[in-house]
Amino acid sequence: MKRLFFPMVFLLITLGLKINSVREVLFTGEKIYPYLNAAFWFFLAVFVIRLGDALLHVWYARRKVQFPMPRVLHTITMAILYLSALFIILKGVLSINITPFLATSALLTMIIGLALQGVLSNLLSGLSLHFTKSFGKGDWVEVASEEGVVIDTNWRETRILNRDSNIVVIPNNTMASEKITNFSYPNKKTALTISVKAGYNSAPTEVFAALCEAAADVPSVLERPAPEAHLLEHGDLGTTYRVKFWISDFVRKHQIMADVGRNIWFQFKRRNLEIPVPLSDKMKDVVGSIKAKQGIPEIAAKQKRLFHSLLNSNFLRYQEGEKEGELLVAEEEVGELARTVRCLRFAPGEVVCRQGEKGESCYIVISGRINGEIIYEEKGKKYSSNFKVEPYLLFGEMSLFTGMPRTATGIIDVDSELLEINAVDFAHLLERNPALAEVMADLVSRRNKKNQKFLKKIKELSARDVEESVSKKSILARLKSLISR
Repeated sequence: MKRLFFPMVFLLITLGLKINSVREVLFTGEKIYPYLNAAFWFFLAVFVIRLGDALLHVWYARRKVQFPMPRVLHTITMAILYLSALFIILKGVLSINITPFLATSALLTMIIGLALQGVLSNLLSGLSLHFTKSFGKGDWVEVASEEGVVIDTNWRETRILNRDSNIVVIPNNTMASEKITNFSYPNKKTALTISVKAGYNSAPTEVFAALCEAAADVPSVLERPAPEAHLLEHGDLGTTYRVKFWISDFVRKHQIMADVGRNIWFQFKRRNLEIPVPLSDKMKDVVGSIKAKQGIPEIAAKQKRLFHSLLNSNFLRYQEGEKEGELLVAEEEVGELARTVRCLRFAPGEVVCRQGEKGESCYIVISGRINGEIIYEEKGKKYSSNFKVEPYLLFGEMSLFTGMPRTATGIIDVDSELLEINAVDFAHLLERNPALAEVMADLVSRRNKKNQKFLKKIKELSARDVEESVSKKSILARLKSLISR
């Protein structure tokens, strides 16, 4: 409406002056009348042009579609329409020969063109960038080593807000001559890569799995396309790998890459994958190995910590009844188990296991916290039940005891240390304590009977899985099969 205000005002003024009584009062001579008539038609033309332009903008805005013409081209088009209307009125209403004007304007244009070559270069480059659709407002681009989001493009320049929150002004002719990388076209999906070295003793398949899982555990990394890993080269210091993953939130590029890089470190540590390090760090490992063989106190302290974590947990303890809290085995057996279990470190956001996956291990939280989530169905609708696993509590024990798929997804909430008790370690414990299997089978079956109704709502569990999980006989057979393996 603001664009229509001034031409409407002048149109009304000239329309009022065309009334004979008003015109005779204000003007005594008749020579002014043709010019008033020409002014009326000119402002009418301007009003119609601006009205059409405003209606077009409203039409695109209501459909939530960006106006297809950039400001620079829009301004030039409007100027051409105004000049065309002016020349038509000069010739048609005032009968003025406009040929000299056209000749003069051509000469003037040539002079101005020579004087303003840089300006015209920017103008034409801006038009070229628009017609080729190299980028648009809101796109993330990289131009001349500058990376940022396009906030404006006018007849002379393009403005980019870079990652340091600074406005970078790039002339359009520079934009047209530089390599432009558009991270927002043809869609918001962008692939990122991180390269990492691994030792020659690390199997490539294991490294591929670690890299892909590290990327997949970051919530901002897209599930489709799935992350992929490649082997780049064998070098002097090890083998170079690259993990490739896709994101849609390019604003958080560096944070997402940092999260993936952090997860890679934790994955390599848990999988015992060697990252080539300087010789000084190697010497530390050698010294640590010698200390371990000599029984240095710091090694014993680590072992003692694992023992106390196991002892303080609810693993191998009665969960209810008169003996609630008592150990199922002697403390010496807990100490034997502590010598074989692994201590794993996890970063926030990493997935310990997913609901429905096969698993033959359980975890005890030493420090940190796990956020657990169970997805279940009831009357055709999906629901979720959330819980937290604090220090010294168990997670994932049902898969170890019964062999059924994971009943929950576990996501690390903060930096955490977990003790992993796998089927092999647990089988050795059962072998040393034959009576433990029957006691465990009784405890687990009674617990699952209480939760049987809820277990049936978990889609990933079959009717057979639920039936065997509540049967003492089936659980006992499962535990005995671990020993035989």
